[in-house]
Amino acid sequence: MKKSIVIPCFFVVMTFISCAQKTDNELKKPEEMIVSADLIVDGLQIPWGMVFLPDGSMLITEKSGEIIHYKEGEKTQINNVPEVYLRGQGGLLDIELHPSYEENGWLYLSYSSEEGDDKGGNTAIARAKLQGNSLTNVEVLYKATPNTTRGQHFGSRLEFDNEGYLYFTIGERGDRDVNPQDLTRDGGKVYRINDDGSIPSDNPFVNEQGAKAAIYTYGNRNPQGMLKHPETGEIWIHEHGPRGGDEINIVKKGANYGWPVITYGINYSGTPITDKTEMEGMEQPIHYWVPSIAPSGMTFVTSDIYPEWKGDLLVGSLSFQYLERLQMDGEKVTYREELLEDIGRVRNVRQGPDGYIYVAVEGKGIYKLVPKA
Repeated sequence: MKKSIVIPCFFVVMTFISCAQKTDNELKKPEEMIVSADLIVDGLQIPWGMVFLPDGSMLITEKSGEIIHYKEGEKTQINNVPEVYLRGQGGLLDIELHPSYEENGWLYLSYSSEEGDDKGGNTAIARAKLQGNSLTNVEVLYKATPNTTRGQHFGSRLEFDNEGYLYFTIGERGDRDVNPQDLTRDGGKVYRINDDGSIPSDNPFVNEQGAKAAIYTYGNRNPQGMLKHPETGEIWIHEHGPRGGDEINIVKKGANYGWPVITYGINYSGTPITDKTEMEGMEQPIHYWVPSIAPSGMTFVTSDIYPEWKGDLLVGSLSFQYLERLQMDGEKVTYREELLEDIGRVRNVRQGPDGYIYVAVEGKGIYKLVPKA
């Protein structure tokens, strides 16, 4: 049964804003817009990833290990899904289609896997094809090592760029002092591979002895948002900071994003991690949040359905349980607005091929945002 929540989307967040490179920007007050949040897929617990098939139906990953096919009001569970290492933040995570899905049928999954010799699990990337209600031709393309029983920071967003390369993220698995700055180790990185799992010959560290050849950037903490910019084609990510210091970054070949050498956050205990927020040779975020909103999922609004939001960036907040709209001027954030206040832990947000915005909320399901006249 479809449920609707009518929400005035004009509550503007001005407190605690910390944004790199925006202090001189004029803040423009957004026009009021009313939307109805229509619950179209209910009964979901942690809908981590979602993607739209060519027929307009939807594949949804549940962190517990299920893929749900939603079509015309009906939910069907997909069989033969890879087994996941369900612990803490780990489980079945993101899902993405190949840019030529209609021709080749490949879909891609990120999940935590026990594959390997060590106890515990780590992030894996696989591809498969959907035939009927089952996955077939399942191939593991990348498996991070070593396994660990730690339950945090699997990363796991997926995105293709305009050249057909697949980018994915792996968090630093709670081992910040070892993984993020070490190119010989997985974790705390953004990776780039070919669609078949092979390594592009121009990856930045392919000729560096001992380095993981799939690494594209390093010094990341736990990126759980990634997308391709609709105009520039650049890959953007956001990542969780500790207590404060969530960041939005643009992925640059071979770049070091500084974790944990530089950060705008502090330890959860309140003690400092470092006294440095910048350092030569390390990238600055285009935006950061203090306090942390715990960002998950993001999408650019390109649809004419939301004229007041067109060109803006939408980001889910797990900790504050709202959808945040970031008004953009190029790479600069000029305004922040809270949408869907108290709707629940927003795990993901995507613009569908029909132009509507879809929001995944833990313990509830998938909402469709419909503007009201």
